[in-house]
Amino acid sequence: MTDYAHPEVLVSTEWLAQHLEDPAVRILEVDWDPASAYELGHLPGAALVDWQKDINDTVRRDILSRDQFVSLMERLGVTPQTTLVLYGDMRNWFAAFAFWTFRIYGHRDIRLVNGGRRKWFEEDRPVTEAVPVFPAATYPAQEPTAGLRQFLPGVLDILGRSDHGLVDVRSPAEFSGAISAPPEYQNEGARRSGHIPGAVNIPWAQAIQEDDTFKPVEQLRELYQSRGVTPDKTIVTYCRIGERSSHTWFVLTYLLGYPRVANYDGSWSEWGNSVGVPVEKPATEAPGSVPA
Repeated sequence: MTDYAHPEVLVSTEWLAQHLEDPAVRILEVDWDPASAYELGHLPGAALVDWQKDINDTVRRDILSRDQFVSLMERLGVTPQTTLVLYGDMRNWFAAFAFWTFRIYGHRDIRLVNGGRRKWFEEDRPVTEAVPVFPAATYPAQEPTAGLRQFLPGVLDILGRSDHGLVDVRSPAEFSGAISAPPEYQNEGARRSGHIPGAVNIPWAQAIQEDDTFKPVEQLRELYQSRGVTPDKTIVTYCRIGERSSHTWFVLTYLLGYPRVANYDGSWSEWGNSVGVPVEKPATEAPGSVPA
């Protein structure tokens, strides 16, 4: 991991096993569905962060506000000096989303477990069902960090610009418009399928190995640069709801060191429902048409 641009943001399962009782470290499991993950067993000392309830404001269809972030940190007993170590279900998608969100609100020392929950369990390391309780902390609010997040108007502004790049990290079937969401996951209800014009399709999972750890830096560099996703451009990543694209945002920003990467978390659930925005999709024959 030392060859990555910022190796300090990744920890191995071995490192984590040695820091389970480190008072300066707070381990957080970030789950889409705690009932099928955290509640069945988790790392000793790990606190639950429920992605749907803790990281999102479901009324505003937005990430948690700054005040909600501060309340979450204080409930978890976290101070600005605490080292946050994140892992989660769904192969670290939602842990990467929390990493991105916590960076927006200014927490400095955040790390992701390389290989996540799956690797820890497959190595037969200790797990527990005990839920830890921490004394409440005081966490001062900070101004959000600009540049890490992109919105729909900003994406519209960069369409066709050679100094920007759009990376669609969804599956090829989603990118082509054959499907609007993977059949095994909840469909967020996009009215249209396809992709944002000019986007390149590099599915998020191409950045990881069989055990869910990240690929070596040279393989990652070739993966993105061979498709025109180069560090001289401002890069915007997207998927359906921003969780898979935050994983790719993490790769480009911290493993490859790209200086300007933003996650468009509105992603296809917003773009595919918006009136008047352009969509690319392979042409299909009209029903009953006769081939020329």
